[in-house]
Formats: sequence, C-alpha cells, structure tokens
Amino acid sequence: MKHTIQQAALAVAISIALSPSCFAEEAQRNTLDTVQVTANRIEKPVAETLASVTVITREDIELAQAPDLINLLSRQAGVDIARNGGPGQASTLFLRGTNSSHSLVLVDGVRVNAATQGVIDFAHIPLAQIDRIEIVRGPRAALWGSDAIGGVVQIFTRDASKGFFEARLGGHRLAGATAGLGIARDGASIGLSVGGERLEGFSATNDAAFGHDPDADGYRNRNFALRGEARLGSQSLFITGLVTDADVDFDAGTGVPGEGQTAALNRVFGLGLRGPVSDRWTHALTLGRSSEDLDTPAYFSRFGSTRDSLDWVNSLALHDRQSLGFGVNWSRETGYSDEGFQGFEKSRRNAAAFVTWQGGFGAHTFDASLRRDENSQFGGASTGNFAWGWRAADSLRLRASWGQGFRAPNFNELYYPGFDLGGGLVLFAGNENLNPERSRSVEVGMDWQMSDSQSLGLSAYRTRINDLIAFAGPLLDAINIRRAAIDGVELDYTLTKGALAIRANATWQDARDNDTGERLLRRANRKLHASADYSFANGASAGLDVSVHSPRPDFGGALLPGYSRVDLRASAPLAQGWTVDARVENVGDADYELVQGYNTPGRTGVISLRWQAR
Repeated sequence: MKHTIQQAALAVAISIALSPSCFAEEAQRNTLDTVQVTANRIEKPVAETLASVTVITREDIELAQAPDLINLLSRQAGVDIARNGGPGQASTLFLRGTNSSHSLVLVDGVRVNAATQGVIDFAHIPLAQIDRIEIVRGPRAALWGSDAIGGVVQIFTRDASKGFFEARLGGHRLAGATAGLGIARDGASIGLSVGGERLEGFSATNDAAFGHDPDADGYRNRNFALRGEARLGSQSLFITGLVTDADVDFDAGTGVPGEGQTAALNRVFGLGLRGPVSDRWTHALTLGRSSEDLDTPAYFSRFGSTRDSLDWVNSLALHDRQSLGFGVNWSRETGYSDEGFQGFEKSRRNAAAFVTWQGGFGAHTFDASLRRDENSQFGGASTGNFAWGWRAADSLRLRASWGQGFRAPNFNELYYPGFDLGGGLVLFAGNENLNPERSRSVEVGMDWQMSDSQSLGLSAYRTRINDLIAFAGPLLDAINIRRAAIDGVELDYTLTKGALAIRANATWQDARDNDTGERLLRRANRKLHASADYSFANGASAGLDVSVHSPRPDFGGALLPGYSRVDLRASAPLAQGWTVDARVENVGDADYELVQGYNTPGRTGVISLRWQAR
C-alpha cells in the first residue's frame, strides 16, 4: 500500500512540476460563482452557501471522461462507493461515512430513492443524459425530510433543445451512443434524447463469491430523457423525464435454472409551474412521480415501488440581505414484493411543511431551517438545522453548523415476509414496529480564496446516529439495535494557472458501530483524488486522474486491501462542434475489489466522438 501511494503521489507531483512559470493571464474557473439550489431549496451561489457543496457541471463531466456516474461520484470528497462487479452491476454510495440509505437522491427535484430498498442504483443513470450534479454533504432533513442524513445528491438532466450526439467504443466490447434533438422558439423549448449502451463485460465475481461462474457478465441499457419549458405570462410551465431500461447479467449460483439476469426499469417525471408572484416573491409548484421495477426470473423475484409527490416551494426576499423560504410537500409511496409464493403490497403517505431563513449582518451570515413530517406509518418527525458564517477577511470565510436527520424504515425492513423455517420461526422477517433512524451532526469549516488562481476548503464533522436498523438477533429479523459514530475531515484544493488546472481532495474519516467499536463496512479511513489537466492553444487537452484508497472492512471479517489507480485522457476538437475523446482507465492494471468477491475492470481503453450544436 505504501508503494502504491508513493507512485500516485509521484504522478501528481510530475504533473505540477510540468507547469511553466510564465503562463498568460489567470483562467477564471472559480466555481464559487456557480449557482446551486439543493443546499437551500432556492437558487444561491456556492460562495454564499454555508453547507459543504460540490457542483459538477456538464463541462466538468466532459473534461473528466469518467466511465460512468458512480465512478465520477467516487472522485469527490466524502464519497465512498460499492459496486458488485463492473459497469452496470449494482452500485451504491456512502456519503460522509453514513449508510447507502442515508443519502437522499433527486433527479430534477424529484425524489428517486426506492421505497422498497431505500436506495437508488446509480449504475443505470447514464452520464450522457446529465447536465449538472449537486452534492451537499451533511444533514439536510430540515429542508428535504427523510434519508438526508449523510447529505443530498441531485442530478439535473440535460437540455437537448440545442441538439447533441455522442458515440463511444471501448474495451470489453463496449458500444454506446446518445443523441438529443429539440427546438427553441418564442420563449418555449422542448428537447428529447435517446441513448443505448451494450457491454459484453467480464466476470463480475471471483472465487471468493458465492455461485462464482467465470463467464462474462454483460450489461445493456436503453434510456430516454425529456425536458421542456414554455412561458405562460410571467410563469414558466416545465416538464422533465428520465427513463432507463436495463438488463444486468450476474452469476446466479449452482443449481439455479437458467442464466442469472435482472431487468431494471426506472422512471422519473416532473411537471410544474414556476415564476414570480410579486417583485419579492417567487414560487415553484411541482408534481413528481418516480418508480422502480426489478425482475429476476432465476430467483422468482419481482419487487418495486412508486412514489407520487407534490411540492410547493416559495422564496421571499425581505430586506438588507434577508430572505425567507417556505414550502409544503405531500407524497404517497407504494411498494410490492413477490418472492416466489409470498410477498407484500403496502403503501404510506407523508405530509410535511418547512420554513428556512437566511440573513446577513455585516461580516456574519446565518441559516436556520425547521421542518415537520407527518407519516401514516411511523408518526411524526421534527428536524432543524442552523448554520453560521463569518467573513474574517475578503478571502477567508469561517463557518459552523448543526443539523438533525432521520430515515424512515423502508418497505423491506417493515414488511419483508422472510423465510419460514417452520414451527412459527421466520428468518429475515420485517418488523412493522420499527422506529425511524435519527441523527445529529456538527460541522466546522473554512473557505479560503488563497489567490486569483488558488482556493482551499476544509471541513471537519461529527455525526451520531441512533436507532440504526439491522437484521440481527437469533432469527436475523429487523430491529432498532445499533448506533453509529462518524468523525471526519475533508480537504478541497483547486489551482488554475494559465493552461494548467489541478484539483485535489482528501478525506479522513472514522466510521464505527458505537456499540461494538467495529468499523462500518466498505468505508475507507483515508482517500485521495487528484486530477491535472493541460489545455493547448488549439483547444486540445490532456489530463490524468489519481485515486488512492486505504483498506476497507467487508462482511465476514474480510479486509479489502487499499489501492491506487491512475487514468489518462486526451481530447481534441475537430470541426463544426465535433470533438474526439480518448482515455485509458486503470493504466497500471491495478487489481482491487470494492466488494469482497467481486472483480473490477483492469486496464481499459475507450474512444468517443461527440458533437454539440453551437
């Protein structure tokens, strides 16, 4: 591990050393001016936000040339991932050391965490359909409700009204393409985009996995996105949609008839009206629907969920750097499970109201939020959040925050029928009497604009979670039994000097079961990611990414070894909006696991061609 870290550090040092001493004027890539909406539920520049926020733009996505969404997310501070094999296999994330079900995920403002499992599989959301990603680290339950304990990830789909095209070929017989086309006229626009990807793949498992089969486990994804907007007087009518239909091959195990394959259908739609009510008052009214259906014939297993929602969010500008936000939410979740000859079909409703205030007084800024949720299944939950910032100097801001969070039990934890052992004994049974998980977090940090070309961000946090739900006890049924203690530090650094851009982030965290003292599974104590990109005068660019992770515990007392990985990439403009990209992933052919018994891709090459209408 020490040798691989030294190699990774050397690669970053070489890229910095290649920087000329006399670049032209400084490039203005200051992301602090970027506007985000997730942290406060209203538009606000990152520079004025007291939460820890990362914004990934379409330009960043194209520059990074990440193979998929989960890989791109893994490069960010405070994010760990788990994936059961290669591209297309089940993929989840852990935000600030919390569980995968402790991160709220939104697509165009619509919640997409499945009601049955409590998580979303990031493997099926194609990067080519994404315009922007906002990651808010830290609790946001006082604004968004359940699940936002570790933070919020919001994905905004791409506007295809101007037209675009992408095609890619790569290792493991990868072939894919995405195209968008639309029209914009007289204050109205509509864009449609379709995409598909096929990958023959490699064996998802190795000898350490149950049911290992050395055959290739492929993946197929078909996707469709819609985005439109039309002016209605002072208001705007908008519609969004994303549909993904995927087939995932896996090793079903000895004695299971047929090839293991899961069909996964995910849909999310939004329809709404937004605009000014007065000079100081703006609002957004959104109807949303998200659904997930999974079918695994080899195991006679079908389950899924649907969520219908209504959100009304308002922003009122007061005076002298004061603003007030308020809103209401209603949602209805239904879930079903058909496991052979047993299963369930259940539903529940949730109603909520929130209020948030932001104010500035001299060098000091404040955020305060309160929310009340009433749920037909578990009752009520009240959450709050408070943050303070101090502009100690023109280039330095200090900040501190406190927040609460909660997570409602998912339908599998509540209603899963389990396995009947006879004699009234049931294994892995759900429990309708579960309480919500609850958390408290504190954070201190600083944002330092070191110069026109350098910035540094630092955050330290502490999170305590009570009533964690686990399948435990003699029959491994669902109970509130565990507590978690998570402490961590995050560091972000950016240098933009002429044609050279360097970005680096590091995370140190200690995530433990507070009752046993054992580390929480699949979280690294230390991780580092650094990238360096050089832009040439003709518009071409070249770059590298270095990722380093310390060892992580897994089930059964296993310890996954630490690893480092280096990726190279290059891009060159052609003509009339065309660009060719090429990348080599895992240049050193590092052999590592994100989940015990599951393989990861070795050295792989990909070439792509893209076009964007001017």
